[in-house]
Amino acid sequence: MRRRTLSIIRVRGRPGDRTRGVLIAGGLAIPVMLGRSGIRADKREGDGATPRGRFRLVRLWWRADRSARPRTLLPVQRIEKAIAWCEDAADRRYNRPFRRSANEPGDRLWRGDHLYDVVIEIDHNTCPRVMNRGSAVFLHLARPNRAPTAGCVAFSGEDMSRLIARLGPKTRILIH
Repeated sequence: MRRRTLSIIRVRGRPGDRTRGVLIAGGLAIPVMLGRSGIRADKREGDGATPRGRFRLVRLWWRADRSARPRTLLPVQRIEKAIAWCEDAADRRYNRPFRRSANEPGDRLWRGDHLYDVVIEIDHNTCPRVMNRGSAVFLHLARPNRAPTAGCVAFSGEDMSRLIARLGPKTRILIH
């Protein structure tokens, strides 16, 4: 049986705990971890907030050395050791992936832990890119202790696997 692609997924915070929420996707209700500052409309670089808004899912990044290529209709990009995300607001590459040399700063996508084994890039602060409005906001895997994120939306690997097969280029995420 082939499942239909979802047109929208929704993330909302949980009352009384700004770092936890729920992602609603079709008939699924998936517990998620949010940024340490909760959800905010006025996202700033380094504030620990998950941005409020409606976003496009750009592409899925994955570690080929840790799992098979995920089955999804999203564009897929393999994570290589040198790939990083620019978080320096003064850099022309701000909020974009780039090939990082050993001494260059940036949020490395190739990590020792499993947080970025599968990452979904969203189009927060991309068109136009506004300096200091936040970068590297992803959907990714949660820490084993389910700790808050630095501003992303995180969930279990099992939940990620169930979700990505239903995501495509026309799927939007609404964070509120």
